Order: sequence, then C-alpha cells, then structure tokens
Amino acid sequence: MEVYLAQPRGFCAGVVRAIEIVERALETYGPPVYVRHEIVHNKYVVESLKNKGAIFVEELSEVPPKAVTVFSAHGVARSVEEEAAARDLPVLNATCPLVTKVHNQGKRYISKGRTLILIGHAGHPEVEGTMGQVPGPVLLVQSVEEVKALTLPADTPVAYITQTTLSVDDTRDIIAALQARFTDIQGPDIRDICYATQNRQSAVRNLSKLVDVILVVGATNSSNSNRLREIGTEAGVASYLIADGSELNPAWLKDARTVGVTAGASAPEVLVDDVIEAMRRIGPVKVQVLPGREENIEFRLPAQLAAS
Repeated sequence: MEVYLAQPRGFCAGVVRAIEIVERALETYGPPVYVRHEIVHNKYVVESLKNKGAIFVEELSEVPPKAVTVFSAHGVARSVEEEAAARDLPVLNATCPLVTKVHNQGKRYISKGRTLILIGHAGHPEVEGTMGQVPGPVLLVQSVEEVKALTLPADTPVAYITQTTLSVDDTRDIIAALQARFTDIQGPDIRDICYATQNRQSAVRNLSKLVDVILVVGATNSSNSNRLREIGTEAGVASYLIADGSELNPAWLKDARTVGVTAGASAPEVLVDDVIEAMRRIGPVKVQVLPGREENIEFRLPAQLAAS
C-alpha cells in the first residue's frame, strides 16, 4: 500500500503553546495543576498530561483555593476570568493568540456601535468563550439559511467575526450571504482567519486527488478534525476519523492501493505513527510525505513561565 502523509498535519502553534503551558506549570509549581476543560480536544494529550499531574475540571468551583489554574486553548468567557480573580486563583491563560485576536476584533466592532455576528458552531467551547468575551449581544450564525433568517434591517451597521477552526473556504458562502444581506458591514481581513485550519484543509484537498481512502487522525469532539474528514468525503474519497491505530478497520483498506493520512490540529504525531503501524500489521506499507506549506509560527508563553 502506498501511504501519503499530508503536509502540514497535526499540531498547530496554538496547541503546542497550550500543552507547553501545562507542562511548564507542572515543572515550575509542581503538581497538581488544574485545567479548566480539555486543554485541547485530544484524549491522548489529556491523558498524558493527567499522568504528569494535571487535573481537568469542567468548572472553576472544582478548583481548590490558591491552586494553579490553566484556561484551555479555546478561550473562556469574561465571567470565568472574573470568577478566577474573585477567588484569587493564580491563572495561566493558554488561550490561542489567534482566538484572543478574534475576541479583540469583536470588542472593537462592538465599541464602534456595530451589531456583532459570529460565524461558528453552537456549543463549541471557543464560540462560548468568544460570546462571553464581547461586552454586548452576539448573533451566532452557522449557515447561509441562518443569515437569511436574521431579522435585522438591511441598513443595520453590522460586523462579523469567525471561529478560528473554520477556514476561509468554510466561511466564504456565509460571509457572501452577510454581505448581500447588509449594506453596512465590516469584517476582518481574510488573512486573519487561522492559518493552521486553512493549511490543513488545503493539504487534504491535495491529498484527495491522489488516494483511494483518507484517514484523519483526531478526536470526535475536535471541530477541525471532523471538518478534514468532511472535506475528504466531499471530494469523493472514502474518509474516516480515527483516534489511533486501534480504531483502524481493515475493511476500509480492502481495495485501496493508495491511502492518505492526515491529523487534526490537536492530534500529536505519535498517533499518526500508531495508525501507520496498524496499517503495517495489515500488509506492506510504503510511506511518502507530500510537499506542502511549511509552518514556522511560534507563540510566546505567558510571562510567568517564559523564563522558567
């Protein structure tokens, strides 16, 4: 079997930073360190950090007094920040800088008196955090149909921001619908949309031209991993989302000569290796990494950890 690895795949800079914050906190302050929500959407990553002494909680009320607390890469609402401050918890904020950028864009649009529209998925932690960061009402839209259903007058001054795990391609039709619907509309530059999401989706589109089957390594609750699988399917290639090699179904590869493998932004490379090993147990495998965009972005750690 010919196996083609998408490039880029796996961890983005925001995920690398978030994981490093938890690891550095454990080294600097000693365990336990409390993390509100999954630091990133990947069970393997969460379990490995648990083994090092991280304790994951859903609510701050579960964090003991004075315990070192980490906010996940997805960001949190202002109410969570205020609760932590009121309890005097020492907080390390692992929110991805690109998510923080979206928060700041939303605040700026609201301060100019615009009605804010967020393009994203209801219930996603990033969306909940963004809606809770902006000091004013935020209208969430998930589709072109929901744009058409908005009851605002056409001349309402509006602005839009987008969930970072959606790419330029994901949001293009919704943005076009908003621009057709409103006469006074502003939005961020297209270059502000998360580079990692766009790059991984573009890589899967290239991959889909070469292979019979696509395997996406990632978690079922990972928005960007699910989207990678959807893109493969939309391209007409049988595509499957798997957490690791143990979930590989040999029947998927029965008639496949070429298999493409990629990974969501929160999936570590060790899980990609695990999937390839599972394929080797089925039959001989020749692995080739496709050319793709190099990513050299690094995000700085919080000041409390930068020198540790």
